[in-house]
Amino acid sequence: MHPNTELLKTFYTAFGERNAEGMAACYAKDIHFSDPVFPNLKGGDAGDMWRMLCEAGADLQIVATGFEADETKGKAHWQATYSFSQTGRKVVNEIDAEFTFKDGQIVRHVDTFDLYKWTRMALGPAGIFLGWTPLLQNKVRGMAGKGLKKWQRDRDAKS
Repeated sequence: MHPNTELLKTFYTAFGERNAEGMAACYAKDIHFSDPVFPNLKGGDAGDMWRMLCEAGADLQIVATGFEADETKGKAHWQATYSFSQTGRKVVNEIDAEFTFKDGQIVRHVDTFDLYKWTRMALGPAGIFLGWTPLLQNKVRGMAGKGLKKWQRDRDAKS
């Protein structure tokens, strides 16, 4: 098995254990992360997103499969099942992940999933009727970004 495949397994094992520090340790300092909700996180912000999500996800369950990697590229498929904190609604999100590696660490991580499907599960009627619109999708992104910044401020205030 390629060492980068092992790295992906380490990353998702840590995620399943809600061990955000273990996840962040798989990332290079200059990591670039992107998904439909957090489209452009760099460096420490990417690790902080996982810290925030692992901390908030009391019922979070992760199942990851399909690990493939070589010297520079990799991929995996994962499923996250959890209750969306703002509505309490159950979400089962199917995600495809692509990775770029350098010097034994992840330097680029791109998760893709159907944001409209996610809004329908997480938001209920509002997601069903408006989740496909750029207006609601941008609102979800804006709220997620603000939530991350608030989480970082609150953490820093405790330090």
